[in-house]
Amino acid sequence: MQWLISLIVAVLQVLLPWAVKQSRPTAGDADPDRETRDKLRDSVRKHWMIILLPLPLVLLLSSCAVRTVYVRDGTPVRLRETIEDAKVWVKNSDGEVVAGEMDLPEGWYALPMPEE
Repeated sequence: MQWLISLIVAVLQVLLPWAVKQSRPTAGDADPDRETRDKLRDSVRKHWMIILLPLPLVLLLSSCAVRTVYVRDGTPVRLRETIEDAKVWVKNSDGEVVAGEMDLPEGWYALPMPEE
C-alpha cells in the first residue's frame, strides 16, 4: 500500500503545478467578442486531462482489491454475515458423516473439523 501512496504523491507533484499554470486566466479569456459558452468549451477542451485524471485514481483506490487474512490452523473464526446454503459435513443419527446444506447465521463461530 505504501508504494501506491508514493505513486499517487509523485503523480500529483508533477500534475498539480502544471494544472495551476494552465488554469490561470489568459488574455483570450477576456475577449469581449467571444461568447461565454465558447470560452467554457475551449477551457474544457484544453483541460480535459485534469477533469478525467481523478477517475482512474478513484477506480484504483476503490474496493477492487481482495484482502486476505491468514488464520492459524485450528483457530475459530466468527462469521460476519449469514451464509445461506453453505455446504457442510454433518453426522446423521447413525454417526456417519454425510453431505448437507444449511444456513450459517451471523455471529456463529466456524472451526475446522479435527481429522480422525
